[in-house]
Parts: sequence; C-alpha cells; structure tokens
Amino acid sequence: MVGVVVIGRNEGHRLVDCLASLRHVDGPIVYVDSGSTDGSEMVARCAGADVVALDPAVPFTAARARNAGWRRLLQTWPDLSYVQFLDGDCRIDPTWLPAAVDCLRQRPDVAVVMGRRRERYPSRSIYNAICDDEWDGPAGEAIECGGDVLSRAEVLRQLGGYRDDLIAGEEPELCVRLRQRGHRIWRLDREMSLHDANIVRFPQWWRRSMRAGHAYAQVHLIHQRAPERIWGANLRRTLSWSMLLPAAVIAGALLHPAWLSLALLYPIQILRLRRRQKSFRRATLSVIGKFAEMQGVLQYLMHRVARRRQRLIEYK
Repeated sequence: MVGVVVIGRNEGHRLVDCLASLRHVDGPIVYVDSGSTDGSEMVARCAGADVVALDPAVPFTAARARNAGWRRLLQTWPDLSYVQFLDGDCRIDPTWLPAAVDCLRQRPDVAVVMGRRRERYPSRSIYNAICDDEWDGPAGEAIECGGDVLSRAEVLRQLGGYRDDLIAGEEPELCVRLRQRGHRIWRLDREMSLHDANIVRFPQWWRRSMRAGHAYAQVHLIHQRAPERIWGANLRRTLSWSMLLPAAVIAGALLHPAWLSLALLYPIQILRLRRRQKSFRRATLSVIGKFAEMQGVLQYLMHRVARRRQRLIEYK
C-alpha cells in the first residue's frame, strides 16, 4: 500500500541511518541518487532499495529526483496507494506511517499529510536551531509542505508531480497546484522525521538563504496570477530591506546628511524581531538574510534573462 522514495547526494552516514530507519516498512523503497561520489548507490542496494541514478548531463534538482523516484515506484508497483517522500539526511519516526496512512484514509479531501520534522542537532549551531523552528507549525490544514510528506499516488499521477526545473521551493509550488484542484494539505501533531541540516558555518547559512530567495522569485513568477500570490510578501520584504532602504539612505545622503538616519531602521528592526524571536543573534541573522535572499533573486532573474538554467545552490 505504501512505497518510499528517498533522495540523496553524498549523504554518507546520514543515508545509512536514513535507510536503517525504514527497516520496519513493508513496502518497496526506491533510492534516487544525484551524482554521489561516496558510494551511496552501493549503500542503498545493500539496504535492499531499488536504485535510480540520475543522468548527470541534466542539472540535478530535488524535484527531478523525487519525480524519478515516484515514477519508478508506480511503474514497478502500480497498485501502490501512497508514496512517502524522505530526504536522505532524514530519519523517519517508526510511528509516523501508520498515523499518516490513517489520516489519508479518513480524509479523502487531503492529498498530502506531514508531521513534525525536527532538527537532529539544534544545539550544535544557531543555524541548526533556526532550521528546527522552520520545520515547526500548527496542526491542521496547511498552505504548503516540505520535502518529507506522505502523498496519494493518484494525485501525483494527476498533477505530474513536482516541477523538475525548480532548484528549491518545489514542494510549496506543488501545493499551489494541489489547492487549485480542490485538494488539501494537512499537518498532524505527530513526530515524523529527524533532519540533519549540518549548517555550522555562516557561508553555509548564506547560501541556504540565497537558495530561498531564488525560490521566492521563481515560484512567485510561475504563480503570479494565482489568488494567494505565493511568496509575494517575502519578496517585498526582501526588496525593501536589501535594496530600497539602502538606496534611499545613499540617495538621501547626497542631498543632506540627515538622511543617513534612515539606516537606524536596521537596528530598530533587529530590536523588534528580538522581542519575538527571543534572541539578538537570530534577529540579526533575519535582517542580514534579506541581502542573501536578494542575491538569490537577482541570480534567478539574470539566468531567466539569459535563458540559462540555474544549477543547484548547495550549502553542505
């Protein structure tokens, strides 16, 4: 009834741990590899998974890997009802699948269901802790999902899965199309998976924020006519803090030095965010991150104008 798709690229011991967490799963497991050089394909075969190695001539994306995985699953096991997606740096909770399947059985209007994804080592770095907060959310209907979800197989067939050309944000983009078809996304108040972001250095976090900005721009332009205008607010905040405000400070200073006082909006914003986030460092990173996001936005726009396909922005 349930098949599992695991995707990965040079995950090392994390992939070993991921596949070990799936030993209790009775259904088939497909592992999709995106050009690993650490023996991941052999590790997956030894664990009993069906392995799909993506052609390196085509740019790798998580969306492309997930599509290759669910299509292999349903081609080989056409009677599967559900597909569980799991990133290769995650470990699934043993109680998750029975609860998730039960939810989809009882709620025919729900297309995908997710639970609580936690960061495995949130105390290792502030960046890991930020990721752990990002994974959290209230139980009930959700607007978007992440990479670890249980999906109805028939819905994947109907919608064609994810967009292969998205280097990030492929899950929220799919959710837009799900909702347009009348489907719902649901979050259960249950443990689902442990994730190992392993972000311990500032440059890693900067590139992850760049990737987020790239996704904001690309997915927003794809669905700019949709009623919810996905990530429009994110783009406006990024543009305001990273471009409009600096431009106003510089242009105003040319007229009168008093305009430099506009730069005080940055520490004011940090203090405002600190009250909500309970951390001065987190608040500071939130503001600095807008510049990284804008770099990703500009990178996407330049590739769009040049009609070039953006390759992965990797941070590990």
